[in-house]
Amino acid sequence: MNTDIARIAEALDRAARSAEPLAQFSGSTAFSLDDAYRIQRASMQRRYADGEHSIGIKLGFTSRAKMMQMGVDSLIWGWLSNTMVEEDGGLIDLARYIHPRVEPEVCFLTRRAIDRPLTLLEVSNHVEAVAPALEIIDSRYQAFKFSLEDVVADNCSSAGLTIGPWSSNFSGLDNAGVVMRLDGRVAQAGSTAAILGNPLRSLVHASRLLHAAELELPAGSLVMAGAACAAVALYPGVHVSVDVHGVGQSSFSVRGDHGGVSHE
Repeated sequence: MNTDIARIAEALDRAARSAEPLAQFSGSTAFSLDDAYRIQRASMQRRYADGEHSIGIKLGFTSRAKMMQMGVDSLIWGWLSNTMVEEDGGLIDLARYIHPRVEPEVCFLTRRAIDRPLTLLEVSNHVEAVAPALEIIDSRYQAFKFSLEDVVADNCSSAGLTIGPWSSNFSGLDNAGVVMRLDGRVAQAGSTAAILGNPLRSLVHASRLLHAAELELPAGSLVMAGAACAAVALYPGVHVSVDVHGVGQSSFSVRGDHGGVSHE
């Protein structure tokens, strides 16, 4: 393994475990997007070696505007592990995170392995259910600032998630209303149409990305389709909920003390 790849993977893994931010690497060490994915894989392998296991993937840049802003023509993606799952309706501890933010999403559960590029028509045969979800993103970089390569290396800021009840109702998912509330007040509102016009298209992109990486996603995996609205910073004591029309709700509360959270 390339020395820089191993070094950066170890540093990112250490930052995630200790909840201590570090400086972004792209300013001092040049690496490509392909290298960033190699770093991501190497960092996750360290987790797997310690007993964690993969439960699926998350997608980023599912907004066309975000793609254009970052100068890319494809989604980015990272891995989800079992330790990232927080209890739906439960209490989370900010001490696990550095500077966490939350964004509303929908999550899919695969019925069949995604082992080749799929069309939108084929996707429905590979999906078992859909659920409302909240993703906690937490960059391991100081001040939540990073380049495209930095964020991919950092597993696309994957940190935590809650998943609400599963539903087999996919009707209207192309334009379902999404409302995220903090302490009962609307913090963000939008539509699932913001996710590539239809969240199912995220699975199409995921199948192409996996194929290009010569990987497959087993049946029973989770796919976080991308954010329907902008992320909001978390703070002690807040209650967060999301309502995806026709799908359901997911929520969590944050412990009232500050724990080890950074306020950068």
